[in-house]
Amino acid sequence: MKYFSLCLMLVSLSTSAVAETNLSFDWPQWQGPDRNAISKETGLLKQWPEGGPRLVWSNEEIGGGYSAPSVADGQMFGMSNRGVDEFVWCLSETDGKEIWATRLGPAVTEGGSQGSEGPGCTPTVDGERIYVIGAGGTVACLQIADGKLVWKKNLQDDFGGVIPRWRYNESPLIDGEKIICTPGGNTASIVALNKTNGATIWETAVTPEAADKESSDAGHSSDNRGGADNRGGRGGRRSRGPSSGAGYSSAIAIDAAGQRQYVQFTAKTLVGVDANDGRVLWRYDSPANGMGISCSTPLYHDGLIFAASAYGAGGGAIRLRKEADGTIAVDEAYFTTKMQNHHGGVIVVDGSLYGTNGGNGGGLLTCLDFETGDVLWQDREAPKGALTLADDRLYLYTEDGTMMLIEPNRDKLVVHGRFQHPGRSKSTAWTHPVIVNGKLYVRDQSRLFCYDVKAK
Repeated sequence: MKYFSLCLMLVSLSTSAVAETNLSFDWPQWQGPDRNAISKETGLLKQWPEGGPRLVWSNEEIGGGYSAPSVADGQMFGMSNRGVDEFVWCLSETDGKEIWATRLGPAVTEGGSQGSEGPGCTPTVDGERIYVIGAGGTVACLQIADGKLVWKKNLQDDFGGVIPRWRYNESPLIDGEKIICTPGGNTASIVALNKTNGATIWETAVTPEAADKESSDAGHSSDNRGGADNRGGRGGRRSRGPSSGAGYSSAIAIDAAGQRQYVQFTAKTLVGVDANDGRVLWRYDSPANGMGISCSTPLYHDGLIFAASAYGAGGGAIRLRKEADGTIAVDEAYFTTKMQNHHGGVIVVDGSLYGTNGGNGGGLLTCLDFETGDVLWQDREAPKGALTLADDRLYLYTEDGTMMLIEPNRDKLVVHGRFQHPGRSKSTAWTHPVIVNGKLYVRDQSRLFCYDVKAK
């Protein structure tokens, strides 16, 4: 009997070990499983060989654009312009071959020339469906099996949205039965749709006047909102950009101050809205710049909400607290001009915040103390780019197309490898890197590269 019990125990341990080894960590949405640019992968290379990790496959015909892929159940999903049309596509995770491609509508290239090569939305995978937002504001739900369109709406036509100068680049947030989008209109700044059929659940205005009225009704002073004026945050320049209330950021869902809420970085402010009805709960203007160009996704970690933009603004961290009357007040923990993060994103690791500080003129990787905002170091050897974290390593894809492997370190920059993929395009490299199931995915316009970064 003891022998039988021992055998069962050994089989159980062996099965657990195999299950742990074969765990699949998919990347089903923008910035990964938790929408914070952190992969759940382990057992990855800590140091890259000269020339970088092994190239597994490449697909050089996906079409133009900046959309980072999402990955789920052995398939990859993204968006591209192909000729005069905008497409959603599905590839095999194994070899990169196309499974299906669905035309979403005409390609939208009007507006600013930067980023006009194609859309920037990362599709959101949810069960047997995926959800996308096209550059012109088409919100669509498609079947994963064959790419068949289930329903679609348009942020301009259906909600009075105003397209930003550099087009819509939002990646939709799925929360329960809702899909959250940002039309940027006067009466529908942010909307929640039913993910099954696209029906409107709620829409809310986040214009300065509406937000000020909400805050006034709640009994807050402007000091509780960071003390910024209606032009946006501390960028100091009156907006010459789009009249749209939408920036280029993607919303996150958080539970804070006893409230389920959606946090979005609009053209003029960082705002929290009630998940149930869209009511404006609070706003914080300081991280927004006077150009109305808010790109990076907000971050929520250890009770702090952080957001940042370039163009003379910077990054600010706030804490939310519930007042006696049930309303939510905002306390600014700090604001720094040393984290003018353009669109590469920020990541918190072991109490340190990493991101590149700089706008159109370039920038450099910067490390801040997340609790205080104090600058720990900056280093031009790691130039401006997009960040992802996996297995205690930062993956920095710089604007010139160099991929860097960096060890998080509060004292200095520590680099563990770098390489450039073949056939660099002439476009600035803006797509965020994706690390999933032992692979690193790097996109450069019509080219998508898959590298093996699993430790042997």
